[in-house]
This record gives sequence, C-alpha cells and structure tokens, in this order.
Amino acid sequence: MAEFENVMAVFKLLPKTNCRKCNEATCLAFAAAVFQGKRPLSDCPFVPPEDLERFGDQAPGRKDPREELANTLAGLKKQLAGVDLAKAAKKIGADFSNGRLTLRTLGKNFSVDAKGNFYGEIHIHHWIAVPVLNYIIQAGGVTPSGNWVPMRELPNGKDYYRLFGQRCEKPLKRLADTYTDLFEDLVHLFNGRRVENHYQSDISLVLDPLPLLPVLICYWKPEEGISSTLNIFFDDTAEKNLSIGSIYTLTAGLVVMFEKIALRHGVN
Repeated sequence: MAEFENVMAVFKLLPKTNCRKCNEATCLAFAAAVFQGKRPLSDCPFVPPEDLERFGDQAPGRKDPREELANTLAGLKKQLAGVDLAKAAKKIGADFSNGRLTLRTLGKNFSVDAKGNFYGEIHIHHWIAVPVLNYIIQAGGVTPSGNWVPMRELPNGKDYYRLFGQRCEKPLKRLADTYTDLFEDLVHLFNGRRVENHYQSDISLVLDPLPLLPVLICYWKPEEGISSTLNIFFDDTAEKNLSIGSIYTLTAGLVVMFEKIALRHGVN
C-alpha cells in the first residue's frame, strides 16, 4: 500500500471544493487529518476508487516527524556526497574554500562540507538545512529575471498556494498589522532592502533567503473600511533553482522566525 509523503499528496486527491461532507472545515484540513492518521481517506466521498485502492481505505498514518526529518537529511547528505561543491558554488552564487561551500542566507553565512556537516552564523533549523541542501544539489544556476509572481503562478504552485496563504501570508500580515517595526527590523537584521513600491503597495521589501531566490513582500496598510493586505511574491525563475516544496518550507520557516522575533519585542 502506498504512503503519502506529505499533506499536499493527500490534498491533490481531493475535490478542493470545501464541501464539508467529511465534516472538516476545508479540504486542506481533511488532508492534514488523513496525513496525521486521524481520518480514513474514504471519509471524502469524492476520492476516486482507484486512489482508495492505491492508498487503502484507512489513512497510512504519519511517521514520527523527527524520524522523517532524520531520513530526509540522511538522503540529502548522501546525494551531496556526489556533488562537486567547488563547481556547484560557482553556479549557485556561493563560495568554496577549505572544503566548504559557503552561501549567504538572509545576510548570514551558511557553510556545508561534502559530508553534510553544517557551519553557520545563524542557528541551523531544519527548515533552513533541507532547502539549502536541495538548493546546492538541484539549483540550475538561473539568474532571477526580476519578474515577480505569486505562489499560485509558479509552475507547481497551484497545489501549494492555499496552504501557503494560511501558513505564510496570513500570519505575516497579522505581524505587520501589530508589529510596526517589522519591516525595519527585517531590513536591519536580515539585509533586506526596501524597493520601489510594487503593485501600489505601501511597503515593498525584498529578502534573499538564498542567493538566487529573492522574495518580495508587499504590504497595503488598512484604510477606513478596508482591511490591510499582505502578499508574498517570488521571481518567476524560482522553481528553476529550488523545488516548490522547499520554497514553501523555507518561506514558512522564515515566517515562524519572524513571529519569534516579534515575541521577543513583546508583540502578541
């Protein structure tokens, strides 16, 4: 019986109509419950019989997250061993010396050697480590075009943009609404840069999580009778340098980090 690799693998099988016939608020919530082993896939009456047969009537359940992460990192490190780091560094905007590839992530140095050992000026969370290793292994070395698009307009973004809106854009908007110094701190702490206001936004800020993967954050302040809006955009070349899953993981991790910074400033 096949197993789901992640929530999105379940979500792809669903009608995405949020009909609530499964008694969950949304198809995404149902997908998460199936992936976590809390609901059987057959509770959605619209899943095709061939998919039910393939994955089984009962949810496969989820492995321990720590075990999943360890297995993911082990697999990436195994792939990394076959990568010429000196050659890769030239392609992806990094440096290579003393057996280590060093790149800049959010204005800080992050290094890795051929054995997958990490060295950095920032705490190396899994949401940084996994995308960075994928970036080193997979990046095509494509220079950003300067054309910004939302997650849903990336080649494989349609399967992620709903989850992306819930886990990334909405939490960051809440921060921007209450943490007035958010954007200034992002500029100073992470070498962000204010840019000419895009899409007539009140604030436009570019961050560089990875050398060839810039991120544009646009914020429209609330006005009388109109609530605020925040959207995150990517260069249209993003998936040529990093997989959509790692783009999501990296951005979601950044938002969590920004939330922790806000908490340290007493923002609830």
